Amino acid sequence: MRFDEYSAFAALAVTGGPALFVSGFRDFHLKRLIQNTPTSRIRSMAMGLAEVNGAIECRSMVSAPFTGRACAAWNVDVSVRSRRNHWSVVHRATSGHPFFLRDETGVALVYPRGADCKVNFAVEEVCAGVALPDLYAQYLATLGPRQYLWRLGMLRFRERVLEEGARVYVLGTATPHAQAHTVSVGEEMFAVAGDELQATGTDEWRARRVRTRDQDVAAVIRRGEHEKTFIISQDSERSLTTGLGLKAAAKLIGGPLITLLGLGYWLQAIHSGFGRP
Repeated sequence: MRFDEYSAFAALAVTGGPALFVSGFRDFHLKRLIQNTPTSRIRSMAMGLAEVNGAIECRSMVSAPFTGRACAAWNVDVSVRSRRNHWSVVHRATSGHPFFLRDETGVALVYPRGADCKVNFAVEEVCAGVALPDLYAQYLATLGPRQYLWRLGMLRFRERVLEEGARVYVLGTATPHAQAHTVSVGEEMFAVAGDELQATGTDEWRARRVRTRDQDVAAVIRRGEHEKTFIISQDSERSLTTGLGLKAAAKLIGGPLITLLGLGYWLQAIHSGFGRP
């Protein structure tokens, strides 16, 4: 029995078509979820899944891993290139430092960890795994032994940043603002308990600034324990739903189509005696 590249494509179509179809249903479900979740004002939003728009205000300044750029939050991903020039994401990470989101009615506190960040790239670079610049090599070294397998081929590094003043759309789980929590400002830590704020190793004016904003927080938005949908996007709700609708349609139509093509190839091969020695 002779296997050629057409046989490989047919096998891939038969196995990958159903997965593409399922992915299309997920995109369609997310599109409907976004459309069915009403946009709220921060001051009056209900607890649970919430959709808000606002401008970012830094609660702490963090440095992006690749560029060192100061920002409110960052997101990075690392991809490896296959033989067919297809990029597969093997690592994603988002900063855990919270930031404030303000609209004309109030302030929310957003914890970005675990979010699907649909943000413009600040940097994108492709490098050979065996000759990485130091900053990428140092970052991969923190990820353990798996990085050595990735470094056998070409790697793509992407970094997104959310800066002070940027307007974003957020869909996530809103919870009541805790009475006691920890605030990270740069490399310093503030311990907050009720109305008392103690600064450790930083100027008192910075502590007062964080305390004042903290007292205005109406709710905390993060990834929920049960509802995992959590999106932070620079695109509008309309742009998101339009893109998801197009992706869902392509996958729902393309998945069954390529599956049928793959099955047709194998049925024809069997019928013509392709499998006989």
